[in-house]
Amino acid sequence: MEGIGVLLMRPLSNYLQQELTKRFTLFKYWEIPSESLKLHSNSIRAVVGNGVQGANSALIDSLPRLEIVSSHSSGLDKIDLVKCKERGIRVTSTPDALTDDVADMAILLTLATLRRICEADRFVRNGIWKEKDFKLTTKFSGKSVGIVGLGRIGSAIAKRAEAFGCSISYTSRSQKPESTYTYYPHVSDLASNCQILVVACALTDETRHIINREVIDAMGPHEVVINIARGSHIDEPELVSALAEGRLGGAGLDVLEYEPEAPVLLAGLDNVVLSPHVAASTLETRKDMADLVVANLEAHFSDKPLLTPVI
Repeated sequence: MEGIGVLLMRPLSNYLQQELTKRFTLFKYWEIPSESLKLHSNSIRAVVGNGVQGANSALIDSLPRLEIVSSHSSGLDKIDLVKCKERGIRVTSTPDALTDDVADMAILLTLATLRRICEADRFVRNGIWKEKDFKLTTKFSGKSVGIVGLGRIGSAIAKRAEAFGCSISYTSRSQKPESTYTYYPHVSDLASNCQILVVACALTDETRHIINREVIDAMGPHEVVINIARGSHIDEPELVSALAEGRLGGAGLDVLEYEPEAPVLLAGLDNVVLSPHVAASTLETRKDMADLVVANLEAHFSDKPLLTPVI
């Protein structure tokens, strides 16, 4: 497969780059001037992207021999799926490889937000503990947790929250008949009936800004929002104003709407825990994801069934 060109969109793990180089002719998008990319366009038959940079319409149009987009991510919002279908381009993702890590991060952010772990860390490091005791925080065990999107990751989050004695409710595109959790057809109703709202759905036109002012106001001043999905699920200015004004109790965010930019006001709030979109960034999971990306490419170019097909 050495003659098959693969375009890697971002500098992902060294392991992934090494595995691709062993098997294919690797082109690194961030290192190739646009004119040079045009020269190699007929050699490139695969694109590897992730949840930050995938394959948009312009890129697809520039690669006449493109056959497959193998995404190093479970999210697909950075890929023009409509154009891929039109062109007969296959698309794969890495859905199961990252489920545990992302679900773990949701619980971590919840605990860190409720127990003010980041603020407590600064309290000790800055020597304030010598002067006074740290303030009381909020417990997690026994709280009501509402999950937006009960797919693989949402279900894994629910399972973990149940271990803390939490009651679970959810909203999704449709009710899950096999689930025993309480279902709400509208996210505002879910928000009204939970203390912790976790966003775990895919980003689509319908779910963009699914957490808006109405939903935030339905929660109240003691509740918290956790987002491990995509930043654009939340209307960020509305979230910032609600947190700053005390209309919402807190937020734990692994994703932001305009990454890597963080609103100054948001970054300055003690009731917010921020993480740089690293929910799936463990050594173990990144290796599993890389292996799945490569395996899908190998399967495609060997005329074998794809392991995790989307299209």
